[in-house]
Amino acid sequence: MPEMFTEAFAQRLNSLCEIEVLEARNNDRVIPGRALIAPGGKHMMLKRSGAQYHVEVVEGPLVNRHRPSVDVLFRSVAKYAGKNALGIIMTGMGDDGARGLKEMRDAGAHTIGEAEETCVVYGMPKEAMKLGAVCEEMPLYHIAGRIGAVHAMISGR
Repeated sequence: MPEMFTEAFAQRLNSLCEIEVLEARNNDRVIPGRALIAPGGKHMMLKRSGAQYHVEVVEGPLVNRHRPSVDVLFRSVAKYAGKNALGIIMTGMGDDGARGLKEMRDAGAHTIGEAEETCVVYGMPKEAMKLGAVCEEMPLYHIAGRIGAVHAMISGR
């Protein structure tokens, strides 16, 4: 997403969603009930401090022709959250995110790919499927419900 668009996008989603949606800023905490959107033109990475997670927002070079890059985010999630994470890759062109999602799966995370039947563009999920990065594939309308079930499984509830 381009710079100057992500803040308005986050505000719009925040007004529509039951969870809090913010454009990420450096050191924002990752907590249940909050979605953080990487600012346009910057990478977002997960970091860990003790039992708490936060994000780091950085300039950095283009990765897969993108900034922000999903691969950058997913690789940091694999490194710092491992089996305590859930990765989801949905509709999109190209292969950004596929290798990072594979790293997440290899680190023990549960991973989901959007099924072709509901994708506007079956590029990113298709590439992730080819790499073996996806634990389960499902249509978009099943993903939200599955998030709750996987969260309960991960957190031991």
